[in-house]
Amino acid sequence: MKALISTAKPAFEVLKRNGLRKILRRDGALHLMLAVPAILIFVYNYLPMSGIVIAFQKYKPALGLLRSKWIGVDNFITLFATSGFKQATVNTIIISTGKIVMLLVVPVIFSLLLNEMHLMPIKRTIQTVIYLPNFISWIIMSGIIIQILSPSTGLVNKALSYVGVEPIFFLGSNQWFRPVIIITSIWKNFGYSTIVYLAALAGVDPTMHEAAMIDGAGHWKRMWHVTLPCVTPTIILVATLQIGNILNAGFEQIFNLLSAVTMETGDIIDTLVYRYGMENAQYSIATAAGLFKSAISTAMMIISYRLAYKFSGYKLF
Repeated sequence: MKALISTAKPAFEVLKRNGLRKILRRDGALHLMLAVPAILIFVYNYLPMSGIVIAFQKYKPALGLLRSKWIGVDNFITLFATSGFKQATVNTIIISTGKIVMLLVVPVIFSLLLNEMHLMPIKRTIQTVIYLPNFISWIIMSGIIIQILSPSTGLVNKALSYVGVEPIFFLGSNQWFRPVIIITSIWKNFGYSTIVYLAALAGVDPTMHEAAMIDGAGHWKRMWHVTLPCVTPTIILVATLQIGNILNAGFEQIFNLLSAVTMETGDIIDTLVYRYGMENAQYSIATAAGLFKSAISTAMMIISYRLAYKFSGYKLF
């Protein structure tokens, strides 16, 4: 709070000294440009938050928010008692944890290897190729994944058949569904994640490598003892900030790949909310599930920022 007050004081002093009219005359166009996204954020992000009250009501669309019966926390009690919600929570944590861990390990390793490549045309080509999947929507990507993993015509099963392995129905097996979700998510997103680490690697002092070479350190030892420690603060920062996404397992991806057969291991909180709200019209239960997820995510985000400040000195203000 003190930081906010100290930050706001200079702004008020400038406003008082120059006058609101002068500021608007000078920067009016910029404020007008800012007004459009501010209104959009308010309409689409803040205004819908009034619907949170549905989680504490026996909501009926015909009665609206004001006349629906208030039932307190009964929706949460009903939600927590269902086995589907418990399984969806477990699936969400397992899938999101796998994604967070792999999206730390794979981009770091790939960035270290890519940083050692000195042929710039090849390096840029590889970077472009690994960035491309990030710009493909999950609807299109899901179609590609379904074709690649098809048990009859998929490239993966055809390759397995050459070595004598029976076709595997990856997207129809509870054993394989979670690994497929995690691996395909890494395939789509790891290229974009390497940008952060490549930027950190660009800031490594070359004299440290020269000193290590004089001491007799080889190529791999320099990577392990010089390069990796220099980017460790960035790795810690990214890892701690990702804690806030522990309940974000990726709705678009799973919704497009999930089937009734893999509901046991693939159903997550977001798909559960979709079914409750959009398919079953149980708006109160769906809102309660969404509010539960938002509350836990907010708490985890606060913890992640605390850890980021403690371990790497990162802070917003």
